[in-house]
Amino acid sequence: MSIKISLIHKKYNNQKALNDVSFSASKGEIIGFLGPNGAGKSTMMKILTGFIKPNSGTVLIEDIDVLQNPLEAQKEIGYLPEHNPLYTDMYVREYLQFQASIFKVDKAQIEACIEKVGLTNEAHKKIHQLSKGYQQRVGLAAAILHNPTVLILDEPTTGLDPNQLVEIRTLIKELGKEKTVLFSTHIMQEVEAVADKVIILNKGNIVFKTDMNQLKATNKSLEMLFREVTS
Repeated sequence: MSIKISLIHKKYNNQKALNDVSFSASKGEIIGFLGPNGAGKSTMMKILTGFIKPNSGTVLIEDIDVLQNPLEAQKEIGYLPEHNPLYTDMYVREYLQFQASIFKVDKAQIEACIEKVGLTNEAHKKIHQLSKGYQQRVGLAAAILHNPTVLILDEPTTGLDPNQLVEIRTLIKELGKEKTVLFSTHIMQEVEAVADKVIILNKGNIVFKTDMNQLKATNKSLEMLFREVTS
């Protein structure tokens, strides 16, 4: 398993954020991670990346214990947070070169990532000159620079127009062919179009998880199911 989460429990003072959450994902799977605001999605993603620690439980990325060996695990993870942290005064290629220096990635990999995410014609521009959709592409390029096996994307399509949304959706599907992708979103159509599996969190608990093919067999829309298990 590329991702294996077991009995993750997280509290902030007296507030329970995650309650014994367990799930797994294999290489080549795209997982839609859903839930209302405050359900615990971002907390789970931060724990997966080693940014924060749970109170209890285990997190394995490619069989590496994130809690015991966070730096080794992070080499296998590409992360795009909800608020894409870009240095907007830098040129696209300059920014990616800076990011690559952190992971000691060679220049050939930078150019390969620029091409893969469709930034070839924009790489000479400053990031603040780009549309939101292209800025998301820069964030995705930075996330895959070191060729991670796992991609964690927190609200990757927030604020995109319909055309940009389709472009990023296509890119995520392409990346999911060779990596494990876990992405959160509030857009049900996004999950239906892209994901192989869906996990729904509510109040820190997993209230539903299934294969998308099984969901389609029920003749229920994901939106209908989401409302049933979270309302």
